[in-house]
Amino acid sequence: MKISSRTIIKTLRLYGIADINASPKALRKLEITEYDAFVRATFVFDDTRYGLLFGSVVDEDELETLWPNRQDGLELLPNPLDPSNHTTPYQGKYLVLLRLEPTKQRLDIYLTNNFDDTNSRSQWQKYIKMGCVSINGIVVNSPRTEVDDTDIIKVAYPKVAASPHDPKIIYQDEDVVVINKPSGMLSHAKGGVLKEATVADFLAPYMTDDSDGERAGIVHRLDRDTSGILIGARHKRALAHLQKEFADRRVSKIYLAVVEGRPKIDAAIIDLPISRHPTRPSTFRVDSKGKEAQTSYQVLAGNSAHSLVRLAPRTGRTHQLRVHLAHLGTPIVGDRVYGNAGERLLLHAHQLEIKLPSGESRLFEAPVPEELIAEFPGVSL
Repeated sequence: MKISSRTIIKTLRLYGIADINASPKALRKLEITEYDAFVRATFVFDDTRYGLLFGSVVDEDELETLWPNRQDGLELLPNPLDPSNHTTPYQGKYLVLLRLEPTKQRLDIYLTNNFDDTNSRSQWQKYIKMGCVSINGIVVNSPRTEVDDTDIIKVAYPKVAASPHDPKIIYQDEDVVVINKPSGMLSHAKGGVLKEATVADFLAPYMTDDSDGERAGIVHRLDRDTSGILIGARHKRALAHLQKEFADRRVSKIYLAVVEGRPKIDAAIIDLPISRHPTRPSTFRVDSKGKEAQTSYQVLAGNSAHSLVRLAPRTGRTHQLRVHLAHLGTPIVGDRVYGNAGERLLLHAHQLEIKLPSGESRLFEAPVPEELIAEFPGVSL
């Protein structure tokens, strides 16, 4: 049994709540839950919150069971054709329409529960006090302000000054933006108000819909110290498509890295599970009980101190390439976490092959930084 937003609008017209010009787009905060014998929907229309039960049998006496966590402010609306009862025949079934009393809560708590989950409650309080949050078009400064589901809440994150080291655009169309991320730049914010420039900030002006939050447009990420190719989505439909391509492992990625020493075997597949390190926060390790992680590699060139390695990850675990190479005894040069610190991590995302939302498969390439190949003149990539 199903119910659509169009059916809900027709129901509101039947009850005299919506006029003939109302469209399904007028419904906000719509949630539909399907059960065996009925469908339950909650939504906001014209600044009022409603609930609707639709099914073969909807018994008012059993409403307490059908509507878990019933609120004291719940009001049953009378059948517009027969005001003596509240059950209304509709399209061969029955429905009950309810007006709900919205539950008030503090603004900072509401934002923590309903908006970007990268921000803590204290961080939301800072944003509010900075004037970054508006309710129904009016900027508020108090985290204690009470709101409910009928309010329209918008967040304008603090602007970040442009950096002379902004990413370079490799390709863009109506769906995606492909960039070359510089080493040292975060893919997205980790929370907090005084942010540094991130890839998400760079992508924000290219968004063509109402996507918001500090990760808008971000499909995948590179570690701060890794340079190279990243693809961003310009709208939610493109984001869903690209995320599915990555989730289904249909994306081909090639990295280049300079490592300390030389692997004992010049070409192989590293098949070693990875898990979070139990005592070192934000780091990972090879662990037989960890998640599957596979990396194909090939040594392209070498000298007495370093080797240039081509890497093709078959899975996408956090820090996968760095952990795998360190486990071989050949950590990436400049890896301050798994090896020895240097001017920069000599790891570069060189190529990305992916099917775009348009249906076209494309191979993108980010130019190799000079510092990665300076030791290996004439190397063939």
